[in-house]
Amino acid sequence: MISREPTLERLAIARQLLLEPFGLDETHLTKALNEIRAHRVDDADLYFQYTRAEGWSLEEGIVKTGSFSIDQGVGVRAVSGEKTAFAYSDDISLASLLDAAHTVRTISGQGGNARVRAVTRKVAPSRSLYPGLDPIATLDSTAKVRLLEKVEQRARARDPRVVQVMAGLAGEYDVVLIARADGTLAADVRPLVRLSVTVIAEHNGRREVGSGGGGGRFGMAYFDDAVIDTYVSDAVNAALTNLEARPAPAGELTVVLGPGWPGVLLHEAIGHGLEGDFNRKGSSAFTGRIGQRVAAKGVTVLDDGTIADRRGSLNVDDEGHATQRNVLIEDGILKGYIQDSMNARLMGVKPTGNGRRESYAHVPMPRMTNTYMLGGDKSPEEIVASIKKGLYATNFGGGQVDITSGKFVFSASEAFWVENGKIQYPVKGATLVGSGPEALKRVTMIGNDMRLDSGVGTCGKEGQSVPVGVGQPTLRIDGMTVGGTA
Repeated sequence: MISREPTLERLAIARQLLLEPFGLDETHLTKALNEIRAHRVDDADLYFQYTRAEGWSLEEGIVKTGSFSIDQGVGVRAVSGEKTAFAYSDDISLASLLDAAHTVRTISGQGGNARVRAVTRKVAPSRSLYPGLDPIATLDSTAKVRLLEKVEQRARARDPRVVQVMAGLAGEYDVVLIARADGTLAADVRPLVRLSVTVIAEHNGRREVGSGGGGGRFGMAYFDDAVIDTYVSDAVNAALTNLEARPAPAGELTVVLGPGWPGVLLHEAIGHGLEGDFNRKGSSAFTGRIGQRVAAKGVTVLDDGTIADRRGSLNVDDEGHATQRNVLIEDGILKGYIQDSMNARLMGVKPTGNGRRESYAHVPMPRMTNTYMLGGDKSPEEIVASIKKGLYATNFGGGQVDITSGKFVFSASEAFWVENGKIQYPVKGATLVGSGPEALKRVTMIGNDMRLDSGVGTCGKEGQSVPVGVGQPTLRIDGMTVGGTA
C-alpha cells in the first residue's frame, strides 16, 4: 500500500468532502478569489468547513442525553486596511461563492477595478501533529455507553460519600480547506475528544462538587482504565477535600499556584493582553512594551500550537499558516505578540500562526493555542515550605479579566491554608484579585514541575469559542490580594 504525504492526504480528504460533492474544484476557488481581487483589497480568503459532532451524557446510571450533528459551509472574507467584509453560507456552490465574493469586494475604499495578476498556487507548509481520523468512529455506541458507565461505577466505588455522578463524552471530526488570494491552499483534518466527570459528595448534610476530565486530538481509545482512574480520582478528591474546607482568609498574602490547570490564570490575565489586535489598537496593558521587562527574571511564557495531540494544537491555523512555537516573554522581557494576518500586516510583522475562528460563520482573529510558562529550578515541596502564612491554590473555576488594565478576579475551586511551610487545612471561597502584569513581577519562586492541563480548556473572545491548552509549574507570587469568606 502506498501512502501519501500527510499534507497531501489532508488536502485530498478536504477536496472529497468540501469540493467534489458540490461540483467544485480549485479553478472555481481561483475564480471566486479573482472576483474579490478585481477591486483593490489587501487580502482575501475562502474558508470551507465540514464538522461532524457527537455527545453523550450519563446521570444516575442512565444515558440522559445524546446528540449528533453535521454542519458544513463556507466563509468568504475580504480585507482592506483594517476593515473586514465577510459573508458566509451553508450552501456550498459556485453561485453562492461568486455571490459572496461580489458582496465582500465592495469593502474597497477605492471602488475601482484593479488589474488581476495571476498567482501561483502553492500548498501551505504544515505539520502532522495528530492523526487524521474520525474519532466518533473509533468506538461504537455500545462501547461509548459502557465507557460512561465505567466512569460512574468507579466514582461511586471510590468513596461512600459520593452520592451523584455525571459523566459526559464528546467527539468532533472537523475538516477545513482554506484558499487565500496569494495562491495558498491549505487543509486540516482535526479530531477532538473529551471525557468529563462531575461528582457530588455529601457528609453530615453538606454537599460539595468536584470535577475531572480531559481529552485531545486523538481517538476515544485514549480513555483506557488508567486515564479514567485519573479523571475519577481528580473529581472525587476535589469533592471530598471541599467537604472539609473552612472559610478562606482575606488580605494581602503569599500565594502559591499549583501546576497545570492553574495556568488558566496566566491565559486570561496575561495571554489575552498579548494578542495582536488589542496591542495594535493600544488597548492592552502590554502595548508598546516589546523589549521591556514585564515580569520577574525566570518567567518565560510561550504560546505553542505545535505540541502533538494537544487540544489547542493545529497543523495550520484558520488562515492557512503553519502554527508555531512563539516565545512571548523570555526571562521576564516581552518579546512579541501573537498575530493573525490582518493585525500582523498592519503592525509590520509576520503572522505567528494564531489566526483562529470558531467556524466558517466567523471571522478569524488572533487567538491563543497552548499557552504556558516554562519551569524553573525549585521543587514544589520547597516552594510550599517557604510560605510563612499564605494560600496554596491547586485548582480554579471561573474568572474575569480587563484587557486594558490587566486586572483580574479568579475563584479558586480547590485551595489550602499554609502556615510555617505546612499545609493546615483546605479552604473554600478564596478569590484572587490583582493585575496580570503586576502579578508576573511578583513571582519569586518557579517550580521544576511544569505541566500542561489535561485537555479541557475552551477560550471565549468576542462571542467565539475555540479549544485551547494552558500550563505552568508551581509558582510562588508574593503580595497577592485574596478575597475570602472568613
